[in-house]
Amino acid sequence: MKPYLIGITGGSGSGKTTFIRRLRTEFTPEQLCIISQDDYYLPRERQHTDARGEKNFDLPKSFDKKAFRRDLERLMQGAIVTREEYTFNNPDAAPKLLTFQPAPVIIVEGLFVFHYKKIAPMLDLKVFINAKENLKVIRRIYRDQVERNYPIEDVLYKYQYHVLPAYERYILPYKEDADLVINNNAQFDQGLAVLTGFLKNKLK
Repeated sequence: MKPYLIGITGGSGSGKTTFIRRLRTEFTPEQLCIISQDDYYLPRERQHTDARGEKNFDLPKSFDKKAFRRDLERLMQGAIVTREEYTFNNPDAAPKLLTFQPAPVIIVEGLFVFHYKKIAPMLDLKVFINAKENLKVIRRIYRDQVERNYPIEDVLYKYQYHVLPAYERYILPYKEDADLVINNNAQFDQGLAVLTGFLKNKLK
């Protein structure tokens, strides 16, 4: 049987990663496979440089979408896929070799999975994680400054000139195409329960 493909997107700081981490705990690896667009970033030297000389990692062309689609198609055909983990240009991080096992349900996660014209039509269900803009900024600051040790000035500059314009142009317009919109301003427990119940019923 053809795997059931679910696309999950939302702006940076909307809580996609946390949502998917929680969703993963509800299923076994034999039931659910999660493949993330983040592991298909192109090398830093191939990223677009803006007028200030800063690399912009928040564009659809920042990713190797051909490899992303190829690996997704291989998973759908029942093949095991391996991919080196993306470590967000952290020279101290040793990338792991990720292994994606074929499963009856495949989660396709990333900023632009609804935007890519050869990936979006493959999706059986589209889920949009939504959050207020001020909350996304706060979460982005916490993640990039506290967890990744980026300077606050750099975090705010990139949010204003890279993250927000990309969200408004390449992500938000597809909210209307979503089958399920989950608001994550305070918590997403109800939305998670709905999706979990739906998938468990489908796996029966």
